[in-house]
Amino acid sequence: MHADNWANKAKQEGYRTRAVYKLEEILKKASFPNDSKVLDLGSAPGGWSHYLKVNYSNFKIYAVDILPMDEIKEVDFFQTGIEDLDSINIFNDLINKFDLVISDIAPNLSGISSIDTENILELNKITIEAANKFLKLENGTFIIKTFQNNNLKSLRKIMTSFFKNIQVIKPAASKKKSGEIYLVGVR
Repeated sequence: MHADNWANKAKQEGYRTRAVYKLEEILKKASFPNDSKVLDLGSAPGGWSHYLKVNYSNFKIYAVDILPMDEIKEVDFFQTGIEDLDSINIFNDLINKFDLVISDIAPNLSGISSIDTENILELNKITIEAANKFLKLENGTFIIKTFQNNNLKSLRKIMTSFFKNIQVIKPAASKKKSGEIYLVGVR
């Protein structure tokens, strides 16, 4: 399917973004308890949280982003940075409680490869730290967007300290020219 077709399909099916089909493909390879808790890091504009609420209605979803996000019924949204979750009381009670932590976040790209590569790695590290803190210690699953670049090997090495199984996935809905890929880690 052509990239524009994914966007049209999302619009026709009432989803906020074409990114939902990336998540859909990744989730087809996993199963989760019916009452799973999900933490969506970098959630705006809310495509992934919305997709999960529509297709997994019993999931309890917490969404976090520094950007505003339009409301999604039965999704708890917190407008804050990932590194500031400790300042929100509810999250102190949710350490090691999430079945799934997802992140489709990416930094604003400058077009300067060396700067973008470092910014991506730093954002990925912050996201991995949050996932490690909030995921269940057994059978927790983490999905993170990153990019094929010089730091991919370092990123995978960091993930191996927290996850026993790591897969690299390039979903069909990703633009062919895009260097984006997803790492899926399972405890």
